[in-house]
Amino acid sequence: MVESNYDILGIVEGSTEKEIRDAFRQLALQFHADRGGENEQFIKIKQAYEDLKIGKKYPETDVEKVRNSRVYTGDSDADVRRKNQIIGQQLSKEMKTAEEWVAALNRANLTATRLFGSKTLGEIELERKANGALSIKGNFMAGSLTYDGPIVMRGSITSPSWTEEFQTNIHLTKGDFKFVDPIENKYRIDNGSRIVADQGNIIVGNIFGRKFRVEDPEGRVGIFQVREHRTFVSAPKGKIIAENIVNTVSLDADSIIVLNVEDDVQITAREILFYGEKLTYDSVINLKKGGTIRFFATFSIQGLSGDAIIQLENGKQIRLFDLKTKKIRDLADEFVPNKESYARDATMVGHGFTITYDMLNDLSRKPAKRQKVSWTSKFGFSKN
Repeated sequence: MVESNYDILGIVEGSTEKEIRDAFRQLALQFHADRGGENEQFIKIKQAYEDLKIGKKYPETDVEKVRNSRVYTGDSDADVRRKNQIIGQQLSKEMKTAEEWVAALNRANLTATRLFGSKTLGEIELERKANGALSIKGNFMAGSLTYDGPIVMRGSITSPSWTEEFQTNIHLTKGDFKFVDPIENKYRIDNGSRIVADQGNIIVGNIFGRKFRVEDPEGRVGIFQVREHRTFVSAPKGKIIAENIVNTVSLDADSIIVLNVEDDVQITAREILFYGEKLTYDSVINLKKGGTIRFFATFSIQGLSGDAIIQLENGKQIRLFDLKTKKIRDLADEFVPNKESYARDATMVGHGFTITYDMLNDLSRKPAKRQKVSWTSKFGFSKN
């Protein structure tokens, strides 16, 4: 027997709107991930509630999901690539038109709003504000956009998996790039997208790249190649503020503030601040000369991977795990003149301790040996 949306919410068919809403709220509290519930079950419950609001009794079948998808599929990989390349081409063409339209508005200092895309491909709304900022509403999925001013966005950014020809590339020649409430709205950047702000800051939410396996081009059975879509975010003269950075991502800025970093992430900056408890799996911190790093959480052994490293501009490499065990009081005196203010077992990683470039470059330098004071000298007596 097929499970209906009423069954999913545990109510009888014909329940009132209030009964449906109350049932959803009760189950949402029970299964929400923040309360230790199962995310898949929560998604199922939420979809059932949304369906019942529009009078839909049964969930979508697999066939309906495919039919309603914005990404076409076919019987063969070649067919999938061909059809999806057409989508990328159409979206890129739309964004080229959008780029020309906003550039004309900028030159004339005019305000206007316009929709691009289609209901099939996905619509995106662009609006030039009176202050020169560009507002984007909707998900940016393919193509390039260069804008001479700040951008404020309500939506996520992705890039086509099927081709690099129509890669998403957003370029600001001046001004900041900002997501509106990215954590609350769960906006993200993923799948090889590129965002560059030449003169400003970039404030976003989660950033993901992607690695995937493809069959051997020569057709050898059991042999695969690994390909990657590395997501790249750059603010060379400003700050990048982001949440979780995961799986094949590169960040480059003067200053970077992030939560957690996992799985083949490269961070390059003069000032780097970590507020989360994970820095793992082949991640590299490239610290510019004269720069600093601060870790505000106390990392667990699991949260700090042994293969995560700091690389200095001069090429020198330091394992982060070694910093986790390096006590502040064991550093050279010139690096930490106020050692006595730190706990005896305090290490370099955690509690916001400032790790400098010079400190890392000469980490093996020992603290000066303190001259022992005899009991006689304490009381002003001479040995003679």
